[in-house]
Amino acid sequence: MKVLFAAALLVASTVAGIGSASAEGGCGPGFHRNPYGECRPNRGPVVVVPGAVVVERPVVVVPGRGCPMGFVWRYGRCRPI
Repeated sequence: MKVLFAAALLVASTVAGIGSASAEGGCGPGFHRNPYGECRPNRGPVVVVPGAVVVERPVVVVPGRGCPMGFVWRYGRCRPI
């Protein structure tokens, strides 16, 4: 029972020691780490402006194989007529 109590106390103290700074890589709230490991302040809120709607022409797919003029699709490839 003493071992169980000691293990529970160890787990509780470990969880209690984890603060909000661990979520930001140890830099604290409002900061983040750059690729070089330095703490940098976060910028303001990110605003995403919707762009223009682009409508492209549909692609028309003709059934069958696309062989050049003078060829026909037979036996798994284009063959001359």
